[in-house]
Amino acid sequence: MSILRTVAVQKTYSTRGIETQALNGVDLTIEAGEFTALAGPSGSGKTTLLNLLGALDVPTSGKVLLDEEDLASLTSAELSERRLHKLGFVFQAYNLIPVLNAAENVEFVLELQGIKPHERRQRASQLLERVGLAEMAKKRPPEMSGGQQQRVAVARAIASEPQVILADEPTANLDSTTARNLLDLMQQLNQEEGTTFLFSSHDPLVLEKAKRRILLRDGLIEGEEQGPYKT
Repeated sequence: MSILRTVAVQKTYSTRGIETQALNGVDLTIEAGEFTALAGPSGSGKTTLLNLLGALDVPTSGKVLLDEEDLASLTSAELSERRLHKLGFVFQAYNLIPVLNAAENVEFVLELQGIKPHERRQRASQLLERVGLAEMAKKRPPEMSGGQQQRVAVARAIASEPQVILADEPTANLDSTTARNLLDLMQQLNQEEGTTFLFSSHDPLVLEKAKRRILLRDGLIEGEEQGPYKT
């Protein structure tokens, strides 16, 4: 069943009167339970497409559908509700709140959902243990390595039990061992929980793990691959 879909999506940015076509008529369907990567060179439109799918931006034309619901038909409050309950995000820059410790960062999305404090603390503790950071619960982001921060970001992303996790270059700032461990964790969540993962990446480690690779170039889908990744 389709969980995310775009129909003839175009995205144009205008800077000082100069227009840049980031996406040029993209038709894409992501099924529930996929472990898929958007691949392509820098400037191909990967991050732009991910942001549209995550309701962080709006297309210039075309449709973006989440569970067959046209995001353009929703109010800003309804969009916020969909992001809070259906979507999880993992960013290249981690986007943790620096004044909160690891547990509080994970709890933050649960607080927004109205989860009671005791349940929030319990779930955050369980998730940090699952990502191998139980002992870092009281550490703030500046006291953690890049790999540890990204694991906290993953714990935060899955805390709300979203249907889809969108990950924008999640391994870009990590060494290969840490990156592989992080991807193993995401693959485990995909297999055990059925969580849909969609990556934006040109990292061979990510592409190697992905079961489906959608190739973008110059704002268009050039093709796709399945099976073992060939460099």
